[in-house]
Amino acid sequence: MARMAQMALVLALGAVMAACQSPASRMQAGGPGAGGGAGADASSLSPPVARQIPKDVTVHGDTRIDPYYWLRERDNPAVMAHLQAEAAYTDRWFQRLQPLQDTLYQEMVARMAPFDEDVPVRRGAWWYAKRTIAGAQYPQYIRRAAQGPQRLDDAQAPAQVLLDLNELAKGRQFLSVSQVEPSPDGRRLLYSLDDSGYRDFQLRIRDLASGQDLPWVGERTDGAVWSADGRTVFYIRSDEARRRSQLWRHAVDGAAPDVLVFEEKDPLFNLELHATADGRWLQLVSYAKNATEVMLLPADRPDAAWRPVLARRAGQEYRVEHRNGQLYLLINDRGPDFRLVRVAMPQGAAARRGKAASPSVGAPLLQAGDLARARELLPYSETVSPERLRPFARHLVLQWRENGAVKLGVLDESGLGLGRRRPGPATVTPFAMPDPMSSAQLDEQHELNGEFDSDEVRLKYQTLLTPPTVMDYRFSDRRLQVRKQQPVLGYDPSRYASERVWATAADGTRVPVALIYAKALRGEGPRPLLLRGYGSYGLSIDHRFNAQDVSLLDRGVVLATAYVRGGGEMGRRWYLDGKLDKKMNSFTDFIASAEMLVRSGWTRPEQLIITGRSAGGLLVGAATDLRPDLFKAVVAEVPFVDVINTMLDETIPLTTEEFEEWGNPKRPADYAWMRAYSPYDNLKPGAYPAVLARAGLNDSQVPYWEPAKFVARLRSVKTDTRPVLFDINLTAGHGGASGRYDALRERARVYAFMLDQWGLAGR
Repeated sequence: MARMAQMALVLALGAVMAACQSPASRMQAGGPGAGGGAGADASSLSPPVARQIPKDVTVHGDTRIDPYYWLRERDNPAVMAHLQAEAAYTDRWFQRLQPLQDTLYQEMVARMAPFDEDVPVRRGAWWYAKRTIAGAQYPQYIRRAAQGPQRLDDAQAPAQVLLDLNELAKGRQFLSVSQVEPSPDGRRLLYSLDDSGYRDFQLRIRDLASGQDLPWVGERTDGAVWSADGRTVFYIRSDEARRRSQLWRHAVDGAAPDVLVFEEKDPLFNLELHATADGRWLQLVSYAKNATEVMLLPADRPDAAWRPVLARRAGQEYRVEHRNGQLYLLINDRGPDFRLVRVAMPQGAAARRGKAASPSVGAPLLQAGDLARARELLPYSETVSPERLRPFARHLVLQWRENGAVKLGVLDESGLGLGRRRPGPATVTPFAMPDPMSSAQLDEQHELNGEFDSDEVRLKYQTLLTPPTVMDYRFSDRRLQVRKQQPVLGYDPSRYASERVWATAADGTRVPVALIYAKALRGEGPRPLLLRGYGSYGLSIDHRFNAQDVSLLDRGVVLATAYVRGGGEMGRRWYLDGKLDKKMNSFTDFIASAEMLVRSGWTRPEQLIITGRSAGGLLVGAATDLRPDLFKAVVAEVPFVDVINTMLDETIPLTTEEFEEWGNPKRPADYAWMRAYSPYDNLKPGAYPAVLARAGLNDSQVPYWEPAKFVARLRSVKTDTRPVLFDINLTAGHGGASGRYDALRERARVYAFMLDQWGLAGR
């Protein structure tokens, strides 16, 4: 994402898992054994004081003096000394909570199955899966040969380990693998590896017969796809600012040098690469925050020209799929949301060339007249927001959003349903989901559905109380079959309840808020409450299960999520009403949600903790500036809080491409609205909640200096004695610790902080 996912075994597994952690990494991230002697008294500790070196950052006549601007100088020894002092101070502060952290960690580990394996997905002659084993930080990628003429899966058949991330992690303090994709013929495997946390991914190709990687390595890559014969790989390279700007072609046999096929010159755009569901076409998507252009290439003709489907136009966004010679487009040409149209693929689509900025790019496949004559399958609607289309050989599956709920259904594109005599819009038969307020999702890159010619579709389903569940929907009898549910040992969902309530924003907009709590506590009066939020990029956080939250629920905490404007939970217009000059709506929606929870008796301000991550950190940071009296504590994880300074610097990752999300502060009007909410710039003398800010030194999406500066300035202006902590992992990036047990250690620390602020540290 941009600025933008188990009790008898505990003692035995705990020792094994602790041994799997890197001592250096844990010391730097703030873990057991770091800092001074046990039982340090937090009240006697003094936080680091960052030196103030005033820097004039005046823009448009608005004088701003930034005394902590120098903290961005990563190569400055004084900066590293300050960050290490912050880490050491935070370690010492947490020492008195070490028994609670250990207890929380053991609870979280106890809910994990010691061995787990995903539902396998068939691709050609093989069934592919990912599995984890007891005590291992990282998963293994495996496959088994399909059995018999029907190519069935046999779980007892020998498994070939294709990629063991635990082996790759040896000698590394951090490891992230972003893509694991077998070639169509099953002979090779491509994968991307980052061992810094800075999204410096290397693309590698492994020969699956020998188990050895080929000599070639693609540097600074982000996305790749195979040609139909597996002899060519197309991949995307990022520039120094981590903008995915170049498409390259690589011959796997090394017979020819890599070729730069296309370069996106517009700094607002990034590139994305994948294949259509039928495997016939490769897609190169050039996208900005308010426009897309999709180019297609025959998967069996890697030397042909890429062809735009439609010429690029500001404000025009569309997504493409292909089936049986027909193009299917979800397009927003009638309003902010999308409609679905079908148009025949032009004859000679792979051959015709035209004038273009690149000799490897041909003329658009469709003209405006083609779109006007296209068959409309789903008309534009103000209340229904189509999100994703998944074609199969004989079926079409649609994912859409309606009244805050995600829905799935099968399209009858004949238009002859409902007794019609002549074709009309397509009819949709919805899936009968167990809970209408669920997060039911189709796959984005065909990772769940490996075969185009299939009589069932696989999906992921979860609710606030239901662990992630893999289901198959059979087209023949319209039935859902549960293939697997994530094991959560010792968890009994019948002990908890969930509901949706509504807050009313200042402008009258109704904001949905989801709640979960232990049934035994309902009606007991105000409770400790954790309020989460995100509200940016049109992303939908929906109703997702979190096994770690059980440790809070069982201690009497109510968990709430506010779906504020800027997110996509209520449709496309909900997103547009929470970005750019309307961004303040996100923060006032969040405050209105908190006020409603207090007014309705769910909690009190002295019991209310808020948390957000990345752009969600901006949300809680701005809410804290606006209403510091409303919250007991704030947990801001990799928070985007230095909005103006970051968006003025076009040399760092994400800046230019996010002008259409936040604004460009070089324009006076944009600067004015950003200045009104930027958390760092709106800190002022007064009392504030307790704060835990978390960061990764190698974060390329939200630089470490944003929370570092926020913490330093907050300490200098606050008039209370509540703690302000900066927990920095000196070996990780945006996602924190990469190993699954290390990640649980970090989560246990955060929950210990919250429980301490609630006065529940002894529970």
